[in-house]
Amino acid sequence: MATIDIHHPHSLGFGPARRAVEEVAGKLGAKLGLDCRWEGEALHFSRSGVSGRIVPAADGVRVQADLGWMFSPMQATIEREVRRLLAQSLR
Repeated sequence: MATIDIHHPHSLGFGPARRAVEEVAGKLGAKLGLDCRWEGEALHFSRSGVSGRIVPAADGVRVQADLGWMFSPMQATIEREVRRLLAQSLR
């Protein structure tokens, strides 16, 4: 099992970060077929072979994901795409 753990700093504040997280999750959800739901202040996502959460904060966003055997070979590609979407959404 592969893991992804990303911290993306920003200076936007909590509200804009939460909206950016929804945007990122929507784009990733469409590409990977993820089911997304808010549980408190964390957006949890899952599908067969992938589970994790995105936690927005006033000064950064943390993405944590566990990739099953089917997605493990794509870890670097998925991580690169998550970083790209975060950079694009948290400007």
